[in-house]
Parts: sequence; structure tokens; C-alpha cells
Amino acid sequence: MRNSLSDSHPFSKFIFSLFIILATFLITFVIGFLIAIPIFHININDLNNVLTDYNDPDNIKFLKYLQTIQAVGLFIIPAFIIGYFFHSRSTIYLKFKYITIRPVVLSIIILFASVPIINSLTVLNESMQFPDWLSGIENWMKEKEMSAQKLTVAFLKMDTISSLFLNIIMIGILPSIGEELIFRGVFQRLFAEWTKNIHWGIVIAAFLFSAMHMQFYGFLPRMLLGILLGYLFYWSGSIWVPILGHFVNNTTAVIIYYFYADEMTKEIENFGANQGSFIFLVLGIAIVTPLLYLFYKENKRIAID
Repeated sequence: MRNSLSDSHPFSKFIFSLFIILATFLITFVIGFLIAIPIFHININDLNNVLTDYNDPDNIKFLKYLQTIQAVGLFIIPAFIIGYFFHSRSTIYLKFKYITIRPVVLSIIILFASVPIINSLTVLNESMQFPDWLSGIENWMKEKEMSAQKLTVAFLKMDTISSLFLNIIMIGILPSIGEELIFRGVFQRLFAEWTKNIHWGIVIAAFLFSAMHMQFYGFLPRMLLGILLGYLFYWSGSIWVPILGHFVNNTTAVIIYYFYADEMTKEIENFGANQGSFIFLVLGIAIVTPLLYLFYKENKRIAID
């Protein structure tokens, strides 16, 4: 079966990958939920309140637990299973290749330099308006966005150093590993094979990466981040580069929020997006462009192997 899958059409591989992702997630989620019932004293009849009331600290602990289960069951475990079926060794298929410190540092600098560009796209994305006949969809999208924002704020309330480390694991480590394995390690490769064009592979994987978060008013900046990570992965040939870049990006936000909360995060979110910092947007583009070219020249890969 493994040999037949490795030689099958990319579309068949994609459908098989979706099956593995869904099946693994359902199994891990059900097992994890059953384990959580006695630990968190969950009342099934009151489950809807538990999932929507973000003011109760016990509910937040349970939701963080579910978030962890999701990261492992939806992304990390499926990626290794898919890699096993598509290649004799998952680590080879997912490109866990040795990488020196230079491309990692350079990729992190590129991501930081792109902050004003990403923030400008955020402003553009948030300003979108739908015609009246699509008001229902627009209201639904706004409700989803507000709900996601409330949950994010609830997750980022950290009163102790242990809560900081827990968030670094939940927001920094697990999503960085899982999302990069699936979207860059698996999907980007499959779509590049399918379209026979690496650029389309990167863009489609980035589109799915952004869409998966179900936060429509942050779709464009998240897609740009996915495209950057996609090219850094392709040029370096190692999954460690996007994983570490993604980790630093997420963990930096968590640490800043822990020490400065709303004061600093609002300034960072507007950095490069308002009129006063427009110069930083221009500088960001001027810095990121040659850095990407430098990264490409030093780490480019001619083909997907």
C-alpha cells in the first residue's frame, strides 16, 4: 500500500492526507475528551457554557487542554503517518534535514523585518466591506473574528511564570511544529507536484494555512506569512527553518504580551500600518527584499527531491 501511494497522483495523496488528518484528529480528540471529563470535572449538560464562557479560569484551562490535543491530533501525528505512507521514512519525507545556524538566524530576521508589511496588510484586510446582499456573511465573519479574538485574549492572560511557559508550549512550540509539518512539509509538496510549479504549491499551501485559522480579517497577513515560510522552506530544503521561524514569531508575541500586555501589543500591531510609521513600511520592504534574495542565493534548491 505504501509503495502504491508513493507513486499515486498528487490529488489521490491529498485526499488520503485529508482522511488521515480527519481520522487521527477524531480519534485523539475523543480519547482526549474522555480523559478530560474526570480531570476537569466536565458536566456534559453544561458543555456549551464551558466552551463559551471565557471568564471562568477552569474553562480556560480546559480549552487550553483541547487546543493542545488539537495541535497534536490534527497536525503533528498525522504528518508523521502521512510521511510514513508516502516514503520509507517520515523524517526524510518531511525534510528533517540538518541546518546550520546562519539560515535560521537570517530567516528570523526576515520575519521580524516583515512586521510592518504584515501589519499594513492587516489594516487593508480589516477595512474590507461587503455589499448589502452579502451582509449575512459579513456579520458571520465578524462574529467569528470577535469570538476568536476573545479566546486569544483569554489564553494570553498570564499571571504566573508557569502560565507563560504553558502558553509558549501551546502557542509557540506545538503550532509551529504541527502547522509547518502539514502545510509546508506535506501540502506544499503535494500542490507543487500537482501543479508542477513550486510557486503555486507555496501559494496554495499558504492560502489553506490562512483559511484554516478561520480568522477572515487577518487572512491576508497570515497568508503572506505562510508564503514567506514556504519560500524559506523550499530554498533551505529543511523543515527546521520554517518551524523555528514560526516558533520565534509566535513566542515573541506571547512573551511581549506577558510583560507589556495591551500597552506594547497595540503599538506593535500598528507598527508600519499607520501614517506616522509609513516610513517603516517602506524600510521593511527595502530590507526584506534583499534579505530574501540573499537567503535564496545561499540556500536555493533546484528541485523538490
